[in-house]
Amino acid sequence: MAHIDKTKPVLVTGATGYVAGWLVKRLLEDGITVHAAVRDPEKEEKVHHLNGIAENSPGTIKYFRSDLLDEGSYAEAMQGCELVFHTASPFTSEFDDPKKELVDPGVKGTKNVLQQANKTEGVKRVVLTSSCAAIYTDAIEVEKTPDNKLTEDMWNTTASLDYQPYSYSKTLAEKKAWEINRAQENWDLITINPSLVMGPPLNPRATTSESFSLLKQLGDGTFKMGAPKLGIGLVDVRDVAEAHYQAGFTPSAKGRYITSAHNTNFVKLGEALEPKYGDSYPVPTKALPKWLLLLIGPYVNKNLSRQFIRNNVNKEWRADNSKIKNDLNIKFRPMQETMEDSFQVLIDNNII
Repeated sequence: MAHIDKTKPVLVTGATGYVAGWLVKRLLEDGITVHAAVRDPEKEEKVHHLNGIAENSPGTIKYFRSDLLDEGSYAEAMQGCELVFHTASPFTSEFDDPKKELVDPGVKGTKNVLQQANKTEGVKRVVLTSSCAAIYTDAIEVEKTPDNKLTEDMWNTTASLDYQPYSYSKTLAEKKAWEINRAQENWDLITINPSLVMGPPLNPRATTSESFSLLKQLGDGTFKMGAPKLGIGLVDVRDVAEAHYQAGFTPSAKGRYITSAHNTNFVKLGEALEPKYGDSYPVPTKALPKWLLLLIGPYVNKNLSRQFIRNNVNKEWRADNSKIKNDLNIKFRPMQETMEDSFQVLIDNNII
């Protein structure tokens, strides 16, 4: 059981990220010194939101230039830290070479940070941002589980470089983390495994995140004929940040945590927006028929392969989130609040 001293600095890798921003805010408000490891600390537009939060919080932020692929580049940032949050990882569906752009950075980055933890005196705990993608690839897999729901003891065995390489990269990266963790005795490892993350970004101008392109499509007419009834899990970015925080500072926390609030699908996401935005925006409230998707899907979006459509459309997604509720006392926000707060940010910033 790791008891973390809050007077010591805490490292957050990928500090300018979507989840990391809310985590940094939570740490600063708690009066903690945050060592923010970022690729480009000089890029004002990447860090100004964090500086703004730091100015109004009792905590302090210090930036360190680090790169996932450079060995030893986290040494300085980790100095003096008992707690490390490793949130940095590639998340994109726009790639030409999945091994080079997803798998290598994911696995090598994780290896880099965790081997640095081995070399840095005093590190007691690492909290890794993993994903439900390390647990499953397609919603159809839920039907094959003992209780028809995903749990923390399941691992993704179906993704590959050719099929859902993002999920494959998350699986390999998390497995690498547990392997490095088991080979030493100084620090314990906890993983946070979120489903699809939505909610307001602290830096809307930098929202390159995948969830935002989906959100944008819910409002820009892409789905005005209907949305694919794709089974997914959904969780609020603020709840994911809180989950990281609690995983870091709850001494008894251990293992993996499915961090997912709602078992849902794309059509329900549209329905959640409908009451407030339905009159002004073409939010989808009906499902596109599966046969039509099989016909047009692959032409509309390269990620909508026929295999993916067969395995996810009209399939119910379910995960058991009782462990995180019990161990870390996480209370999840209602879906409508998450969806409305996210959508409003896009409107306020003229993104839709």
